Amino acid sequence: MKGTLFRYVVGAYVRYTLGILAGVVAVFLVVDFVDRAKAYGGEGWVLDVLKLYGYKALVTVQQLGPAALLLAAGTTVSALRKKGEVTALRSLTFGPAALYLPVGVCALVACVGLVAFDETVAARAGRRVDEITTQRFNRWGDWRMYYTPKQWFRRGDAIFFLRGGNPQEGFENVSIFTLTPEFKLRRRVDAGRMRPVEGTRWELTDVVERTFTEDGRTSVTQQPTAEYELGVGATTFRIRPGRPEQMRLGELGEQIVARAEVGLATKAFQLAWHNRFAYPLAGLPAALLAVGLALRTNRRGHLTAAVVEGLLIAVAMWGLMVVSRTLVLTERLAPAVAAWMPTTLLTIVAAALWLRREGLLTFPRRSVTRQA
Repeated sequence: MKGTLFRYVVGAYVRYTLGILAGVVAVFLVVDFVDRAKAYGGEGWVLDVLKLYGYKALVTVQQLGPAALLLAAGTTVSALRKKGEVTALRSLTFGPAALYLPVGVCALVACVGLVAFDETVAARAGRRVDEITTQRFNRWGDWRMYYTPKQWFRRGDAIFFLRGGNPQEGFENVSIFTLTPEFKLRRRVDAGRMRPVEGTRWELTDVVERTFTEDGRTSVTQQPTAEYELGVGATTFRIRPGRPEQMRLGELGEQIVARAEVGLATKAFQLAWHNRFAYPLAGLPAALLAVGLALRTNRRGHLTAAVVEGLLIAVAMWGLMVVSRTLVLTERLAPAVAAWMPTTLLTIVAAALWLRREGLLTFPRRSVTRQA
């Protein structure tokens, strides 16, 4: 009996999840196309737009997956309650766990799947969306912010200005500034090319070295080639352009370390690393919270209430994530705190609702005494 009930609830929840997810993804893509239709044109634009929105659909599935789990959980329980099946379960001495357990198991599996989907599919699809949008339809947006190569690096008391090249083949048109502890310029080295030799040693060609003394004098030395011990290896400059959300976990970890070594901001990359897990996993407590709300006594308008409650929770969590991201980028909040805050709040509220249903959590009532 329990196994049959479990499979029945699972089947209903899966159907509602797939239906709601397909619906919200379709609505999002249609609205996005209508908003950007004027930008699409040129020979063969229809095929390119189909490719673009195919990749956008994959990204949207990952973005709206937790919201679909939330809406489907409330809708499933509300539909069962509207048909009188929840009352029948109570008459058979089945408690709320008969609904919480199958929904929770399905939501957990789906959340883990969303983490894997983001890591293997959505991140790559996001890069393809940017490529098609910029290269085919010439819509740049904030592309330059993430894809312009980094040229300024700082390591210890040295600042590197690398105008071209890469860590493997070397850099071109290089300037290296060495500073004193008082942040005054002590030495400047300009070179046409900088190539890694071994360890932290580099070979510079067409070198012009200027040395500045404390009394204001300057000496200039020119050399066709010279080797310098710069205190940094080629791997220090392994800075990769791109959006943090479109990088895999290994790449994010590498970029966090590499950027920290050369004095570049890492908050956005740390936030993206934590969100790779925190954002999809928020769907689990969100779904359990929706079940608890749908089981409230004296509830009216079951299906409508489930949709409205789900949308309100989703909007509130989305607003919290936007505010938290802003606080992270302005260095007012730790990335881990910002990423896990929505999931933690949903878990606390869902647990409180469950404990209250089980009678383990009560709120004292105020007593009113009348004076004669």
